[in-house]
Amino acid sequence: MTLTQLRYVVEVDRHRHFTRAAEACGVTQPTLSMQIRKLEKELGVDIFHRTPMQVRPTDVGRRIVEQAQTVLGEASRMREWAEEHAADISGVLRLGVIPTVAPWVLPPALPFLASRHPALSLVVEELKTSELLERIRDDRLDAGILATPEDLSGLPFRRLFREPFVGYLSAGHRLSDRQTLRRGDLRLDDLWLLQEGHCFRDQVLDLCSRVGPSTGPSGSLSFESGSLDTLQRLVDESGGMTLLPRLAAAALGEEERSRVRPFESPPPSRMVCLVHGRTYLKRAARDALIEVLLDSVPKDAVSIASDDDAHPRLSADAVRA
Repeated sequence: MTLTQLRYVVEVDRHRHFTRAAEACGVTQPTLSMQIRKLEKELGVDIFHRTPMQVRPTDVGRRIVEQAQTVLGEASRMREWAEEHAADISGVLRLGVIPTVAPWVLPPALPFLASRHPALSLVVEELKTSELLERIRDDRLDAGILATPEDLSGLPFRRLFREPFVGYLSAGHRLSDRQTLRRGDLRLDDLWLLQEGHCFRDQVLDLCSRVGPSTGPSGSLSFESGSLDTLQRLVDESGGMTLLPRLAAAALGEEERSRVRPFESPPPSRMVCLVHGRTYLKRAARDALIEVLLDSVPKDAVSIASDDDAHPRLSADAVRA
């Protein structure tokens, strides 16, 4: 029995498909199947029911999968304990980041991380909040950067910074003569939105003073994007407005920044956090990442979180994430 065989078993159970499990493990399907057959022969039981339509664990197979997950977790823990006590921070940190944070937080931070900790490898995936949290809970990610959702279900987290929202207006928009915006100025039928599944969409909807069916600011076009950059281009070409996180607005060109409007104080905002799984693993790598993130983020665009932030939920003067 080997750790490799146990990993194959866990991946087949996760994907319920031998070919997809083999792709996830970086081996050919015959190699994976052969190793699982060898393990079944050694144990004297079938771990999986195999049919043309479905692969699923047998009754005893479910218990084997659970034990395999435990064994793999303990083996990973030994390696990570050794990395924690090494002189240099090393190893691999698997990080998930939501799309409305990643483009403006990671690019300035990664060069600092590489220069300060060259032995640390960072593997980054851009994911929606729900998938990011799911992967942390089943140990496919070590940490995630997100705008705090309502329920972290007990996952440990570290507040990084609070980021205000700003309005981005089309040329000649009804609010163009305003120096600052009020929450009551927002109308759903005047806003371009991210598609469902993005927490930033929910944050924007919470700010709207009138919620109802929307055909989009162009009237004849209903369009929900997965990209803040696309929303900005829609405003430029089709009118209306959208909301942007402050870091995204800071990256705009000079002409585009002239159409950005802040909100009256206190502005609506979101708390950006780093969430992770088991607290005792990869702590040094997480701390190194947090350090470079806070060093590289523009201090004039965000407020670095303090110990006085009592809870990851946002206060009443901020939007619900």
